[in-house]
Amino acid sequence: MRSRAALFPIRKLALAVVPLTVVLAGCAAEESASGSEASGSGELQVRANGEDFVREGFTTKDGWEIAFDNVYVTFAEVTAYQSDPPYAPDSGEEIQASETVEFPGTHTVDLAAGGPEAEPVEVGTVEEAPAGIYNALSWRNVPAESGPAEGASILLVGTAERNGESVDFTIPVEREYEYLCGEFVGEERKGVVEDGEVADLEATFHFDHVFGDAEVPAEDEINTAAVGFDPFAALAENGTLDLSAEELEAGMSGEDYRLFSDELPTLGHTGEGHCLETTSGATG
Repeated sequence: MRSRAALFPIRKLALAVVPLTVVLAGCAAEESASGSEASGSGELQVRANGEDFVREGFTTKDGWEIAFDNVYVTFAEVTAYQSDPPYAPDSGEEIQASETVEFPGTHTVDLAAGGPEAEPVEVGTVEEAPAGIYNALSWRNVPAESGPAEGASILLVGTAERNGESVDFTIPVEREYEYLCGEFVGEERKGVVEDGEVADLEATFHFDHVFGDAEVPAEDEINTAAVGFDPFAALAENGTLDLSAEELEAGMSGEDYRLFSDELPTLGHTGEGHCLETTSGATG
């Protein structure tokens, strides 16, 4: 697996498909974010992606080989925007939208579903989104009300191995996060809705921010800011780590827990595009 640093100069979700009712706001006759007149409507999908780090596994900065069984993420208030001017997460400005498409409801998805070759998983679809360029995306991650991730906004389940030692882990995150994101940055442009056509947007999660990446130099920020897996392995009993969020905080050193909690708000992206996490003010 190629490291993110080799692909982009900046730091880089699998799920049940849930048909969603859509709420549309704005005037379809207005200009699109590109400045050109757009007309008609098309299908707009929002997908979640944990990237190869989740689908294939990776080696942490401290040498643990991570394989995920499940990565549950719970979404609420997913909204796509035609923003003019384009939204910049680090600008301090609000999204100024000529069109807004809302995906109501709360939905838990598993970013690890489908195996290494799986496509990013669909969170929701709007069949008649006004045509134009959707160049901003927002969502909240909230604790699941039921199901395998009940009580957690993010739940990581998997196995870590190093030098013959194996740890089966379940790591819950209970805190809520809210992301405001600019345009998708990647190999192809996303969010361009044309009349009668299908387009998609992507909410991307960079879990190397938490664990680091052995394929990147130790002095790289992705590793210096990451907690790694050693602090979690130290809390395992008989090869199993299954603690509540409160127990994790109590068991980890103050510095390790600070690293962990500080990086969690930076998980959300749109491809390599950055997001503002509003509860912390962090961008990642």
